[in-house]
Amino acid sequence: MSAALDGLVIADFGRVLAGPYATMLLADLGAEVIKVERPGVGDDTRAWGPPWVGSGDDVESSYFLSANRNKQSVALDLTDDDGLDAARRLVARADVVVENFLPGTMDRLGLGYDAVREINPDIVYCSVTGFGGGNQLPGYDLLIQAVGGLMSITGPDPDTPTKVGVAMVDVITGLHAAVGILSALRHRDRTGEGQRVEVNLLSSLLSALVNQTSAYVTAGVVPHAMGNRHPSIAPYEVFGTADRPLVLAVGNDRQFAALVDALGRPELAADERFSLNQARVAHRAELGEILNGALAADTADRWFERLTKRRVPCGPLNDIADALALADRLGLSPVVEIADPRRAMPLRTVANPIRLSATPATYRTAPPRLGEHTVPAAAAGSGRSSCSKPEPGPAARS
Repeated sequence: MSAALDGLVIADFGRVLAGPYATMLLADLGAEVIKVERPGVGDDTRAWGPPWVGSGDDVESSYFLSANRNKQSVALDLTDDDGLDAARRLVARADVVVENFLPGTMDRLGLGYDAVREINPDIVYCSVTGFGGGNQLPGYDLLIQAVGGLMSITGPDPDTPTKVGVAMVDVITGLHAAVGILSALRHRDRTGEGQRVEVNLLSSLLSALVNQTSAYVTAGVVPHAMGNRHPSIAPYEVFGTADRPLVLAVGNDRQFAALVDALGRPELAADERFSLNQARVAHRAELGEILNGALAADTADRWFERLTKRRVPCGPLNDIADALALADRLGLSPVVEIADPRRAMPLRTVANPIRLSATPATYRTAPPRLGEHTVPAAAAGSGRSSCSKPEPGPAARS
């Protein structure tokens, strides 16, 4: 069975998460992704642990493994003439280049968009930055969460700014990068013209804040942290039960009527304080006390079963192990295994969430070891990964 992106070659100069996540998604769909890494060091995330996978000297970062399957790794010193020449040969035969160095770095190396377009006119060239191509500011997810407003609306109250528990801005930006690349490739299919794709973490976050940024842009309202509550919907937060927390995500009046009926308080659906969503938001505190009292009569799992039958959106507060188990019970197959001759056991990895009926994602190879696919200089140009192996030297700096 052919894959959706069979034949597509991506020269991946990305590291950490946003760029590598985008290229991994494309690799899962069949693209040949050649990851260019610094000799002896590699992607920063190779050193980010614990947790580690393996033992002794043969250990790998679980962080690196999360974003680099289905890729090849070549170790090239981009400050060395041989390494730079190998990189130029790679981009000359690539369909796509992805990079997330500080703005200007690839230009200084002679691998910027204009230089690559000279040797590969129809290239799709994707640059991922923190704050846009004209700004020499390093972009890390935590930093963007802070300056981009996400931390100001996350946490128990306005005085306790809190980051999201994963590098969500990097992930969102990676998704935007993948969409931009596929859009540019579609344009190239029609016209033969390549182009530059630019995404940045700050703009991606501001777009992803959706209703929160819209509150300010359209109505002049500056949102603030409200804990687990929602500024526009109620009840839409975490409640206590007889054993553990339960989330209610009641999005309309029908769902609210079904909820209070199941709780044995059907009269609340006709109460003018609660009958409409706007009224429930205004009387959120009163409603919360009533619901907490009623939910304390049973366990979270029993409420989940009972309320779900009534089509009331709810669920217990799961940890990640519980979440994966739930997805498995629902038939989503959230974990797949990749056979790898380097390991005694197959590598378990989280499945690509995109489901295609004719060209599904495939899991061909485990994340590569550093420089695993670098070939000797004498063989450069003769194989699928025709990149010469430079002598170790100073790594390209971001």
